[in-house]
Amino acid sequence: MAIEIDGQTYYRTSEACKKTGISRATLFRWLKAGILEKYHKDRRGWMMFREEDLNKIRAEVRKIKVEYAYPEGKNDKS
Repeated sequence: MAIEIDGQTYYRTSEACKKTGISRATLFRWLKAGILEKYHKDRRGWMMFREEDLNKIRAEVRKIKVEYAYPEGKNDKS
C-alpha cells in the first residue's frame, strides 16, 4: 500500500517492483550499480520510492527492451 507524506506518494520495494515489472533482485542490482542513485527510507530504514523514481526504473526497462530487440550489429540490413 502506498504511503502519502506531505502530499508525496511513496511506494515500498514490493510495490515499486510490481508497478515497474521488475524483480526485487533486479531492483537491488540496479541500486547497487547506481542506475537509481537516490531513494528514500522510512523510519525503520526500509526503502521507499516516489513516482519519479519509478519513472526512472521504467525508462531503464524500456532501454533494455530496445537493446534486447535490436542487439548491436544485428539490425543492419547489409
